[in-house]
Amino acid sequence: MRSHHLLGAGLFALATLIVGYAVLGPLVLDVIHFRTSASGLDQIRGGDLAALAVVAPVCAAVGALAWRGHPAAPVLAPAPAIFAMYTYSQLVLANEYLRIPGNVELFFPLLLVMFWLAAALTVRSVGLVRATPAPPWSRRLERGCGVLLVVIAAVVALGLHLPTLVAAMSGNGAAYRDAPTAFWVVKFYDLGLVVPGALVVGIGLLRRRIGARTPASAILGGYVLLGWSVAGMAWTMLVSGDPDGSVVQAVVMTAISAAGSVFAWFLYRPLFRTDAPASLTPAPAGAR
Repeated sequence: MRSHHLLGAGLFALATLIVGYAVLGPLVLDVIHFRTSASGLDQIRGGDLAALAVVAPVCAAVGALAWRGHPAAPVLAPAPAIFAMYTYSQLVLANEYLRIPGNVELFFPLLLVMFWLAAALTVRSVGLVRATPAPPWSRRLERGCGVLLVVIAAVVALGLHLPTLVAAMSGNGAAYRDAPTAFWVVKFYDLGLVVPGALVVGIGLLRRRIGARTPASAILGGYVLLGWSVAGMAWTMLVSGDPDGSVVQAVVMTAISAAGSVFAWFLYRPLFRTDAPASLTPAPAGAR
């Protein structure tokens, strides 16, 4: 119970920091001034809206489960932690520090603590997950999650990044010219981490690799939260009249995030059954 209490306290702290940061940011009080383009600020506002509406409540709810010692908490905890590590490290790195005015560097300690806390929660969750009930995987659920992860990888790589990447490499593209640091940081994170992770785990599920199930349980929730964040960015850009806004991108990201939420529901729902299996560690072949 002490380990679960620590996990719960950490999740409550992360939820509080997420709300506090979003209130200080450009969405509410506009105390934190990021050194980025107008389009970049629209995206930050959209991400903060998703963090307030979806991520912080999820973080607090999982924290409550952990505090009660519920065995589902370690499986669910990586979702908001992955979101936080991805998002708040980018908010430090993706600024035009020498070119655009702002004061984001004054809030570096806050963003760093959020990243550290999210990383610690991820490590703590991995340490507890082997004593956690594993969601049973039907073949349909396994195939569906695999397809979803591969689709996420394709949409991120080919839909979100390929057109702007080609434009930037040919010396064109407004997004690249306005905020080149943010442009390349996001490209590196998504094409270097998000896409390969989704592909490896998704293909593993499609090939019925039992070893892909545990990482899928960990990253699917995180990818769904990131998807809602991107959808929030897309809609915010449209509402604000941002020239880089895209109705297609907003609709597609909303649809993918909604589909991911449905799969996450079916994946995690068995964790709340009293007859769930006792361990995430697959049983030896001879014991089946």
